[in-house]
Amino acid sequence: MWRRGFSSSSTATTQALKEKKWDALVIGGGHNGLTAAAYLARGGLSVAVLERRHVIGGAAVTEEIIPGFKFSRCSYLQSLLRPSIIRELELKRHGLKFLKPTATSFTPCIDGRYLLMGHDDHHNYLEISKFSKRDADAYLRYENQLYKFYKLMDFLLDSRTPETLRWGSSFADGLRDKLEKSMFWARCLRHIFALGQKDMVDFMDLLLSPTSKVLNKWFESDVLKAALAADATIGSMRVSRFYVLLAMGLTRVLNACCRHVEGGMGAISLAISNAASEAGASIVTNAEVSQLMIGDSSAIEGVLLADGTRVHSSAVLSNATPYKTFLELAPQGVLPEDFVRSIKYSDYKSGTTKINVAVDKLPQFNCCRSNNSEVGPQHTATIQIGCESMEGIELACRDAWNGLPSNRPIMEMTIPSSLDKTISPPGKHVIGLFTQYTPHKPSDGSWDNPTYRESYAQRCFSLIDEYAPGFSSSVIGYDMLTPPDLEREFGLTGGNIFHGAMGLDSLFLMRPAKGWSGYRTPVRGLYLCGSGAHPGGGVMGAPGRNAARIVLDDFKKHP
Repeated sequence: MWRRGFSSSSTATTQALKEKKWDALVIGGGHNGLTAAAYLARGGLSVAVLERRHVIGGAAVTEEIIPGFKFSRCSYLQSLLRPSIIRELELKRHGLKFLKPTATSFTPCIDGRYLLMGHDDHHNYLEISKFSKRDADAYLRYENQLYKFYKLMDFLLDSRTPETLRWGSSFADGLRDKLEKSMFWARCLRHIFALGQKDMVDFMDLLLSPTSKVLNKWFESDVLKAALAADATIGSMRVSRFYVLLAMGLTRVLNACCRHVEGGMGAISLAISNAASEAGASIVTNAEVSQLMIGDSSAIEGVLLADGTRVHSSAVLSNATPYKTFLELAPQGVLPEDFVRSIKYSDYKSGTTKINVAVDKLPQFNCCRSNNSEVGPQHTATIQIGCESMEGIELACRDAWNGLPSNRPIMEMTIPSSLDKTISPPGKHVIGLFTQYTPHKPSDGSWDNPTYRESYAQRCFSLIDEYAPGFSSSVIGYDMLTPPDLEREFGLTGGNIFHGAMGLDSLFLMRPAKGWSGYRTPVRGLYLCGSGAHPGGGVMGAPGRNAARIVLDDFKKHP
């Protein structure tokens, strides 16, 4: 159904693109690009979304790779999509349906123990007590401290950055800009004052400290520390600092519900596209942009498609990565040299390989001591394989820094078909494996070598066998996306799922480059609306929403 959702661009569609000058064009039909298009169309602008692939969704996509099995090929859980977007675009009316798991995280151990976390505080207390009574007492205090910071982070995620106004603004525009920035900092200070000095110091400590340091302060059980630390490693090539959890909204670490979506993650993109289409946006697939058209006055004029079609517009919003946008699509010589250097030398490293697996039965974990083929709470949770010790995570990371795929990868396993009966045949299941760490260019082989690829997949399956015997024999088929595959198939520079590292030097006013965090770019009329812009990666939609609001403001000022 997802391949049929949006058909290839017809001659009539291409002709329609050429016959008018659009108010705005959006490069890339990922969830952020579609979100931007929906808000722009609702704001009265004529908008067209140009998607390179045959299907919309970008990394939030559902595809039937193996007959009968529909995979969320890249992103795999919904925990970050901004509530304001769900509400304002009426996504539930447009078909979005969430499926709540009965447990939140499941960490099996080789020694037969396990940690199964859920929605109930008392249940979590008993689970953690199996490993440490002291940690069970500390866990609620730990969560409460994080909740104190949630309102501040929530405010920052939904806000546009107070960036300096560009493009030769008028005196009136300058005054308006100063007023808006003053309002932002006033609201920010209110959140800070509400925390108080002690909590603000604790907040800075969390923001700047390595994950291991933070968790060692709170807990003694290695299993609990590793289970929590696993969330800070997502999409990174290191055992990260705690700010990764803070930057992603705290939702995962706070056990807020990481939900499956009926129909897979592509259902999110489809619901947003339905909202955009209803508002009047045009969405065109198989429409690859090869170059930005920039006039003599360094202002955007439209885009050139790979087939030679010229599409004219007053504004262009790029949902591509900063590297793709500014170093591959922009003509040489139109951007400031310091800006180009900043984008070129940003950190695009990735250690992520996603494996989507079709199986003929549910995995049965030794630690649960059950041969029941029915779905249990552990099957609906995020299952953390190889995450039972901090040392294990650090060793896996060290392998990748030495140029090797991890000998014992750490994995997040999800089984969306445990809740969603629409994505697999009866009795069979879809399993997603988010695996780390895999260098983009391994020193001991190449991802282009089928034998090398197969050896890594089998390494992951064999590791799962240690916890759930017989898993390898249940595999019907699989689809594997290494960093080069993610780059080639989905346009993710370096295979980085966040469009660039989520480091302190590349967040907020520094994203994607110092001085250019406000979605505008050095080219007048060109905007960045993807995960490479504030507040960063994850299926949250905030960059698309914020960028659209900037564009609408600019159209009001300069029709």
